[in-house]
Amino acid sequence: MTAFDSDFEIFLVVPPGLEAALRDEARANGFKKAAITSGGVTVRGGWPDVWRANLELRGATRIIARIATFRASHLSELDKRARKVAWGGVLRRDRPFRVEASCKSSKIYHSGAAEQRIERAIREELGAPFDPDAAVCVRARIENDICAIGVDTSGDLLHKRGHKQAVNKAPMRETLAALFLRLCGFDGGEPVVDPMCGSGTFVIEAAEIAAALMPGRTRHFAFEELANFDAATWQKLRDARKPKVPTVKFYGSDRDAGAINMSRANAERAGVSEFTEFRQQVISDLTVPIGPPGLVIVNPPYGDRIGNKKQLHALYRSLGETLKARFNGWRVGVITNEAALATATGLPFSKPIGPISHGGLRVSLHLTAPL
Repeated sequence: MTAFDSDFEIFLVVPPGLEAALRDEARANGFKKAAITSGGVTVRGGWPDVWRANLELRGATRIIARIATFRASHLSELDKRARKVAWGGVLRRDRPFRVEASCKSSKIYHSGAAEQRIERAIREELGAPFDPDAAVCVRARIENDICAIGVDTSGDLLHKRGHKQAVNKAPMRETLAALFLRLCGFDGGEPVVDPMCGSGTFVIEAAEIAAALMPGRTRHFAFEELANFDAATWQKLRDARKPKVPTVKFYGSDRDAGAINMSRANAERAGVSEFTEFRQQVISDLTVPIGPPGLVIVNPPYGDRIGNKKQLHALYRSLGETLKARFNGWRVGVITNEAALATATGLPFSKPIGPISHGGLRVSLHLTAPL
């Protein structure tokens, strides 16, 4: 495969329950033939599309370029077919690699043995060194005796935007926050308030979307270590979208002073401090910002995460009372793992969206129409 092979499968990984939201984001960003599949979304394109997906998509966990698919019903057949893959078109001989495999409903059932065969094929056919800690990872998925081989082009998971250092207890990943914002109908043109902002994830993501900032603009990716990487094309992609000044502001508050300090520092590093505001305050002191109505989005503490039930119900009730009294015309999105906690707010939620995997828990998004 060369840098400009123009039509192969690109796999966008996303947590279960968010596939439709990521498919819609991929379509909105001009990716071709976006379709939901097991574990994520597939699109078609070439290597510049792989690079652009890493750079632009806010909701994907990682981006995998499919480089080969073949039948393999036993290890010797896997070894033989793996040696025929054109590894030199993708991997560099002077860069270390590692292999991760998974097996499902196949005659080859031992993932470790599969990894060893593919690793040996690459070492012997290409001459690249193996390193279990390598940034470049070849991923093999063997299902129903069909082996799909891909290269993880992201490296670090994509929620690591590259400009956020401080995180609070039980943080919301940036990729999840972006897709929750999308599910709430947010497109960058309205203000956002998070009254339990933690390290500022929702507020900063909303501000970046409004400012047309690309999520991968400040970080390194594994594809920069591949044989087909073209630095000039990559630079053009990074320069293609010009930031803009949002017409509204984005607000976060939290009762914890440390969280507010984290949020301000993170907003500064992200380049959005001019149109974000963070304030230390409790829910009962929350006031509606001057200007048009928008979206209140909040990821409060919940049962298996922080706190006890009686205190939690009182917290959710206080949140609901404050929002009903002061946020007329605003939509509200609440993420929680218990329907009873959402009910405790007294807010008129429509049918919840979910469940969605978050930090080992299954959470749902509860959303209202304008209050």
